[in-house]
Amino acid sequence: MADLHHENPPLIISKIAIIGAGVSGIAAAKQLSRHNPVVFEATDSIGGVWKTCAYKSTKLQSARKDYEFSDFPWPNGDDPSFPTHDEIVDYLESYAKHFDVLKFVEFNSKVMELRFVGHRETVELAAKAGAYVSPLPGHPVWEIAVKRNDAENLQWYAFEFVVVCTGKYGDIPKIPSFPDNKGPQVFQGKVLHSLDYCKLDKDAATQLLKGKKVAIIGYKKSAIDLAVECAEANQGPEGQPCTMVVRTLHWTVPHYWVWGLPFFLFYSTRTSQFLHERPNQGILRSLLCYMLSPMRRGVSKFVESYLLWKLPLQKYGLKPDHPFEEDYASCQMAIMPENFFTEADKGNIVFKKSSNWWFWKEGIEFDDSTKMKADVVILATGYDGKKKLKAILPDPFRSLIEYHPSGIMPLYRGTIHPLIPNMAFVGYIESVANLHTSELRSIWLARYVDEKFKLPSAENMLEQIYKEMEVSRRTTRFYKRHCISTFSINHSDEICEEMGWNSWRKRSWFAEAFSPYGSQDYSHGN
Repeated sequence: MADLHHENPPLIISKIAIIGAGVSGIAAAKQLSRHNPVVFEATDSIGGVWKTCAYKSTKLQSARKDYEFSDFPWPNGDDPSFPTHDEIVDYLESYAKHFDVLKFVEFNSKVMELRFVGHRETVELAAKAGAYVSPLPGHPVWEIAVKRNDAENLQWYAFEFVVVCTGKYGDIPKIPSFPDNKGPQVFQGKVLHSLDYCKLDKDAATQLLKGKKVAIIGYKKSAIDLAVECAEANQGPEGQPCTMVVRTLHWTVPHYWVWGLPFFLFYSTRTSQFLHERPNQGILRSLLCYMLSPMRRGVSKFVESYLLWKLPLQKYGLKPDHPFEEDYASCQMAIMPENFFTEADKGNIVFKKSSNWWFWKEGIEFDDSTKMKADVVILATGYDGKKKLKAILPDPFRSLIEYHPSGIMPLYRGTIHPLIPNMAFVGYIESVANLHTSELRSIWLARYVDEKFKLPSAENMLEQIYKEMEVSRRTTRFYKRHCISTFSINHSDEICEEMGWNSWRKRSWFAEAFSPYGSQDYSHGN
């Protein structure tokens, strides 16, 4: 291994660094506040993608009570409407001010590079079964290069522990690959990614879309919201329809009720999750899960029947071929805006299903040999969160980010990479309520840093991670996402047990069995 030290010592030495001041970064900073962490935020505000990468129409996909910190309820928590992105940013800023977290944040400070300066033995110990590496060893393990605004010189820092909270979304777009001479360069119109679109102000966005033939590539939440904004900009006789180019269909839901019953009854209680496979369940539990599989499929069919009745999915050819539970198990269920199908009925949103497409000079060509003319093509094709990490992590750790063939980052408790010492990742595991997921793992991380418990060996941690991956692989064809939605309560149980908390958080057995779990259930220890 090459010498990982460099000649010029860093100017500032501290204990803990947190990279990113989005939801996860703020949650981690609050829980680690007694260590006075330094939080590096590349922009001039907290909030992450809610602040820097949201459309004017973007809303949360859940009620306020399902997206709040355990010790900081929404001021208008009984409001049944989904909060806008501005309301979410206001809530996060209120939380940060209330708990005096902003004093830790270094704004306009972009992390450019990390260097491992720990002892080589630290890396070797991290990989050995049964070895223990102290989270705060008393000497720097990582050095971080930070660029402030447009300053030419980098400021170097040194830390004992680093928490990465840059997230999976925003910053780096995922761009499709195209055959030679069939990429954006041959198209005479305008091509942009949804990341570029969300940076436009309201007038610029309307001007881009109004009266234009717009093609939106994708059918996930960002694409759906974008299609509605495009339709709204093209009202009237001079308006043009917006075409959604759909490769993979996913189930969408209008709200969180199914045939008059609350949605949480089907997937978010202990009883409902008992039907689903989970890691470490044992032979008897596996047999019971197999015997109950018809009931599990029945629940999925029950939900599907409501969605097909409520939404014109079959009318527009938008009924997925896979069961609803596969989308839920991969955290790909999206809330459909109220006026989406109203605009489709008016002809302002049209759909083109295609497994492959490319550019020609006047628009897009599809694999069925059809073509469509377009003035603007917007790629709502997602983001490359792993590329963000690889850009700043050094070798050999850069090569450990992805586990092949799934591409998932192997994280114990969704937080610790067993082979990367003195580093944690918060916000890289998905569930139904990502804020709650990040907060609970930040609580767990703070107790680990304070050495309230010790981690298992790297071998045992990797074994647990692979078990979770296998559950996902058997549950959904979209398993290349670290989603724990069908066994989220069990995942939280194991975290609580590791922290020495009681895993059953409700006040009665009835509530334990039939009420949903949320952040308020973890507002205190035992």
